[in-house]
Amino acid sequence: MSRLPRLIRFLLMTAGTGVLLLAVLRLAFFLAFNNAADPVAARDLAYAFYLGAKFDLRVVLVLLVPLAVLAGIRPLSPFEGPVRRLFWSGYVTLAALGLALFYALDFGHYAYLATRVDNTVLRFLENADISFVMVWESYPVVWITLGILAATAAVAYAVHRLFGHVAAQPASVLRWPGRVAVGVVTFFVMLGGVYGKVSWYPLRWSDAYFSPHAFAAAVAVNPLHYFLDTRKNGGVSYDEDKVREYYDVMAGFLGIDAPDRAALRFERSVAGSAATRPNIVVVQLESFATYKTSFSGNPLDPTPHMARIARDGMYFPSFFVPHTGTARAVFATTTGTPDVELNGTSSRNPVIVNQHSVLAGLDGYEKFYFLGGSASWGNIRGVLSHNIPGLHIYEEGSYESPRVDVWGISDLSLFEEANKVLRGLDKPFVAYIQTSGGHRPYTIPDDNRGFESLSPGNATVQKYGFDDEAEFNSFRFLDHAVGWFMEAARKEPYFANTVFVFFGDHGLGGNAGQHAGPAETQLELNAHRVPLVIYAPGRVAAQVDERVASQVDVLPTVARLAGQPYRVRTLGRDLLDPRHDGQSYAFVINHGRREIGVLGDGYLLRTDIEGSQPRLFRLDGADVRADLSAQEPERTARMHRLAVGMYETAKYMLHHNSRDAH
Repeated sequence: MSRLPRLIRFLLMTAGTGVLLLAVLRLAFFLAFNNAADPVAARDLAYAFYLGAKFDLRVVLVLLVPLAVLAGIRPLSPFEGPVRRLFWSGYVTLAALGLALFYALDFGHYAYLATRVDNTVLRFLENADISFVMVWESYPVVWITLGILAATAAVAYAVHRLFGHVAAQPASVLRWPGRVAVGVVTFFVMLGGVYGKVSWYPLRWSDAYFSPHAFAAAVAVNPLHYFLDTRKNGGVSYDEDKVREYYDVMAGFLGIDAPDRAALRFERSVAGSAATRPNIVVVQLESFATYKTSFSGNPLDPTPHMARIARDGMYFPSFFVPHTGTARAVFATTTGTPDVELNGTSSRNPVIVNQHSVLAGLDGYEKFYFLGGSASWGNIRGVLSHNIPGLHIYEEGSYESPRVDVWGISDLSLFEEANKVLRGLDKPFVAYIQTSGGHRPYTIPDDNRGFESLSPGNATVQKYGFDDEAEFNSFRFLDHAVGWFMEAARKEPYFANTVFVFFGDHGLGGNAGQHAGPAETQLELNAHRVPLVIYAPGRVAAQVDERVASQVDVLPTVARLAGQPYRVRTLGRDLLDPRHDGQSYAFVINHGRREIGVLGDGYLLRTDIEGSQPRLFRLDGADVRADLSAQEPERTARMHRLAVGMYETAKYMLHHNSRDAH
């Protein structure tokens, strides 16, 4: 090695050390987030670490390119003087600091949303004040910062010493032809490391998704690499030719009476049937995944109040949201279109803010939206107030109740404040109540109306899908707040003439618990399956409806139950319309993985957003990760066309659902 130029020696030692340190961080990620109840096969895990090392090597080599190119010029060499050595030490240290900050963000992002950090994290910058306070209240920010600074200081010291160590070594004895040869070899070695594969195509982020086990891919990716890839490849636009290609499929699915492929007609009008106008209360429950509820069979019985409501109402156990994310949930519910925007969310896209909503068409109703925090979050204010004329928005600052954390007033206070407004009305109303306490920091207020926290131990709650006791008790408190609200509402005049709708805004990936079926965790259904309960004694009979339902179907179904006329030109359908019998499917999308799918008939079909390589999984199969597409080609083809048709049509609908067109 002494024959090599000193710069090459330094690059070799630095690259090796960098890859080793990133491997340690990868191991730390695995140990922190591995689900022992659903282990990755040893072979897949080994390959994930192998791929991860290649991604890490690419990142390290790219960061070393400026040093490799410029430091080879004698006047810029770190081995020719202390000032230049200090400059390059500073560069390497800053690169290490940047990586440390990004890994801290990635670990926090995964702990919060069970996904590696991707381009959608930028949406939090649009509400930076709320995001910062949430992080401050949820994580030990001071200790994390001190740890990063200490690690950076250690790197700075080690790099400076390494430069000094190499500078003190004898210079290379190679003559200029040998130096040129070493330089050329170094260039191609670095190029090979960046390319990453002995293949026509270089190493790509999609290579990390070699296993049907989602956690294997999570282990394999490098967070900085993955973020830049999703950032670079983000953004979608509709293709009218593709919409026409799938129009017949979608026209049949949506039940369009007079299909018109040339005009791409999707609008449906439904006449009302009720002589009176019942009130409508829609409650969006934050992070309310089915596997965490009592009516999923969870032995911890976290939601006895919601379970009672479900028993006395219409409960949909196969209700799925298209995607994770609260802002996406509000958009999909109110517009009837899944949020298929790949960069950020549709609610934050000013180009498509103009959207028709079934709520806007409910004539003769006073309309309300209740949120404990600020409606500026996620640009929800723009989506709702711009598209629902006369909407009364109640938010932080509108209430007498005190603010308890970054999300504003507590969910219990939110229900109390909403009830105060609704009981004073003398005309029909529709109220959308959005809870938020399911987020960190899981605050339970002092004024909690008799709520008692339980301490079964973290090990126990983790067996049944909760991260820790704090999340478990926060989930129980939301149920407690729902129970308090319903008891209060029963005492009010409006109760007897009201249709109540409760649904989870989204679930979360990760461990669904020992009580849940394998598909919930292994196929990540727990991120999409949430409860839908419609409660209206005397109007809706108690029943369990097993058909597959989607979040986009909520408002058309509620409008039918209320007997109100409505118009819709998006993917939302009336679940109780007999025309849809036998067509029970729900669309899903994973924005980070650029993957779409459709659920129905006990199966899940997945494919990438280009529609290539469809895979079919049986939800109750002996091996739920087994791809059955070759064994069931007809079902695969049918569900594949529906999945791609829904995706292409949803992209088109985002730009063709103007409220002014109705």
